Amino acid sequence: MAVDPGKKHIGVAISDPTETIATPLTVLKHISRPLDAASIANLAQQYQVGLIVMGRSLDEEGLPTPQSRLAERLAEAIQQQCDLPVTMYDESFSTQQARQARIDMGTSRRKRRGHLDDLAAAVILQSFLDMNINR
Repeated sequence: MAVDPGKKHIGVAISDPTETIATPLTVLKHISRPLDAASIANLAQQYQVGLIVMGRSLDEEGLPTPQSRLAERLAEAIQQQCDLPVTMYDESFSTQQARQARIDMGTSRRKRRGHLDDLAAAVILQSFLDMNINR
């Protein structure tokens, strides 16, 4: 499962059982770190995932950004809620890739409005899965 944390919304995606294809799952509205972590932990339990991949953005020099530190604190809160491992993964440009994917699919401009958070989480997860297949 992948999580794309944001200031207002949190995107969540899951993979198929073979860990080959990532699929957008849902968008959670950010409430508070403990409640967000509980919601994510509940989804992880419901879908019987084995790992949570937390997206975090890095700057041009590969250093954590303020948003990255918020993602790390959310990851810590999730680990307090469940026994699953949470790994941090660079999610730089995932929202732009999600937006481009919608354009490539021929989605009209009107339908492209709205949240991309779950699709961005799927981009993060797919990148993570592809990278680990090659290892």
